[in-house]
Amino acid sequence: MRPFDTLTLMQFMWAFLSIIGFSIRTNLRGWRVLFTGLGGGLAWALYLIILYYSNSLLFSIFGATLLVCIYSELTARRIGIPVSVVVICSIIPLVPGSGLYYCMRAYLAGDMAEASLWITKTLMIAGTIAIGIAVVSSVTNLVNRVLNRF
Repeated sequence: MRPFDTLTLMQFMWAFLSIIGFSIRTNLRGWRVLFTGLGGGLAWALYLIILYYSNSLLFSIFGATLLVCIYSELTARRIGIPVSVVVICSIIPLVPGSGLYYCMRAYLAGDMAEASLWITKTLMIAGTIAIGIAVVSSVTNLVNRVLNRF
């Protein structure tokens, strides 16, 4: 799969539409849902593009998280909603829900080795997302403190 083909565009659109639905479900109303949907679509498209060029799952998750958190910081301030709302909605496509499913399936089947592999992979992805959010949030907080000091 190439990074800039119709499959990537289709996956971007599905992520965009699903995050719009999630945003509406969580009581975000009006034109603001378009920005959270765009964040979700960008998260998934950036993940696919970085994965294609780096061939590293964790690096692609980290890179997509960093870029989408920067997008969220900039966008939320412009449209007047809390940054956490945009970050949470935008990061959802990267959350490793399938890893939890496969871990539980292996555990219920009695395959502890497979379950251990899946839970380790899932926790590494979740930790990478958390670190990416923390890095962007900390840098943004530091920049705001420096700018407000002068």
